[in-house]
Amino acid sequence: MPTPRDYDADPERYRLGMRLAAEHSRADLQIRVVEHLVSAGARVVLDAGCGDGALAAAAAGTALRVVGLDAAAPALRAAGRHGPVLHGDVTALPVRDTRVDAVVSINVLDHLDRPAVALREAHRVLRPSGLLVAGAVARADSPELAPFWRPGRTPFDAEEAPEVVAGVFGPVTTDAWDAPLVTLPDRDAVRDYLRARFVAADEAERLADGVAARGPLPLPVTKRGALVLASR
Repeated sequence: MPTPRDYDADPERYRLGMRLAAEHSRADLQIRVVEHLVSAGARVVLDAGCGDGALAAAAAGTALRVVGLDAAAPALRAAGRHGPVLHGDVTALPVRDTRVDAVVSINVLDHLDRPAVALREAHRVLRPSGLLVAGAVARADSPELAPFWRPGRTPFDAEEAPEVVAGVFGPVTTDAWDAPLVTLPDRDAVRDYLRARFVAADEAERLADGVAARGPLPLPVTKRGALVLASR
């Protein structure tokens, strides 16, 4: 089932997750993406599903020109602080053919019933040899919370994402992670972590109580997922 989309209705849920990652994670996925883009020699980058513009912020000071695209108005208002933005959907990009050097979609394609539609759009707007970077979370993410909560299966989990991308682009490479990259210091951080992952507020409170009672806290959380890279 696709991940829900609530970025217009509840933008603060998404921002809660971004703040939590900034405060309690020892890895920065956006920096990792920037490194891939710079290594590929990209210049004009379309961040398809840009959220509040984290990629553009991470790319500041590089030669990358990141253009953000999102369907959610609150996200675009925030992303506009970091660079140019476009209002649009990843399944119908408002960009002409072969116009960009790279397309990035991080934790976006899991929201779609048919991720291949967005991948074909990314392929269309990429220049020859242009780079796609698609990020996906694994179904086995956050195993320390498994007694209480597990991520739901989506159409674009890290386990199948390489095959889905290969169906449109051909050969792919993956840059996977599997490490205790987040440490949740207390019960409220556990609650916020769950809220950021679409757990309803009252359920997140209940589950956080269970995690805290089981102990101990702080709780290191293993993050599992992958970037899938492909060229046009």
